Amino acid sequence: MAVKRLGVVGSLVWDVIYGRDVREAPIEEWGGIAYALAGLEASLPDDWQIVPLIKVGRDLSREAEQLFRSYRRMIPGGRCAEVTVPNNRVTLRYAEGERRTERMSGGVPGWSWAELGPLVRDLDAVYVNFISGFEMPLGTAQALRQAFHGPIYADLHSLFFGMPPDGVRVLRPVENVRQWFSCFDAVQLNEDEMRQISTDPLGAAAEALGQGVSLLAVTLGSRGAVYVQASGTGPFAGGSPGDPVRTALIEAPRVGAIDPTGCGDIFGAALVSRLLAGDPVDAAMGHANRLAARNASLHGASGLAPLLQGALVSA
Repeated sequence: MAVKRLGVVGSLVWDVIYGRDVREAPIEEWGGIAYALAGLEASLPDDWQIVPLIKVGRDLSREAEQLFRSYRRMIPGGRCAEVTVPNNRVTLRYAEGERRTERMSGGVPGWSWAELGPLVRDLDAVYVNFISGFEMPLGTAQALRQAFHGPIYADLHSLFFGMPPDGVRVLRPVENVRQWFSCFDAVQLNEDEMRQISTDPLGAAAEALGQGVSLLAVTLGSRGAVYVQASGTGPFAGGSPGDPVRTALIEAPRVGAIDPTGCGDIFGAALVSRLLAGDPVDAAMGHANRLAARNASLHGASGLAPLLQGALVSA
C-alpha cells in the first residue's frame, strides 16, 4: 500500500485555561496544533502519514518531541523545527458559554517560502491551521499555492485576531482576505470570523468561492457546522461543472460540554481527514462534528487521540 503524506502547518501552544468556575484551578496542557494532531490521528485513513511543518521554541522542544512520539501516524522521525525564541503560550479565560479571552506570549516566527518550499515537494496534501496567526505571511501562502499542486485545507481562525502589546487577542477583519482565499482549496471559519468579512453570509461565501475555494466550512459551536461547496473539478468540489452550489447545515450531537478549547481544531482535522479518504462532505462533516463534541467533554490535548478513537468505536 502506497503511503501518502499530509503536511501539517500550525503552532504548538502551551495553554493555561481558566474555566467559568473561579474556584477551580486552571488547566495547563498542550494546545494549539496538538488538538488538530489528535483529530488527524483518530481520523486519517490508514495509508496516510502526518508530516509536521511546525516550529517550536527551544524552551519546550523536548516536551514537543515527547508529544510527537505518542502519535502512531506521525512520519518516522517526525519532529518540530526548533527555534531560539520562547515558545508560544496562551492564557484562556472563559466568561460564559463558549466566549473567552486569549492572551498570547512568545515569538515563534512564521515560515518563509525559502524555508517551507523544500519541505512540501514530496507531500500529497497540506493542512494549514492558523493557531497564532503568524504561521506564514501572505507571500508564503501564495508561493505555496503556485508551487504545490495537491489539495490545501486552511483553518483561517487566528488570521482574524490582532496582537496588541498586552497580548490580548482582538477579533478584527483580515486585510487582503480575497488574496488569502485564493491560496486554498478548502477554508474553515467560525461565524464570528464570517461576520468580519461581510454582514451577508451568502456574500462572504460567494467571495470565497469566487477566489477558487472549493469548500467553505463554517463552524457554529454547539449547533454544528454549515458548508458551501462549489461544483466542478476542485479537490473538494462536488458534482459536475455547471451543477448548483451545494449547502447544508450539519447538526452536532448534544453533549455536556466541559471545555470547548480546541473544538474547531479537532473539527478541521477530522473533516480534512475524511475528505482525503473520499467521504462525501455531509458524512465527513458529521464525523468532524462528533469528534469536536467529544473533545468538548474533555480537558487538554495530551492523550486525546485514543479518547477520540474510543468515541468513534462507541458511536
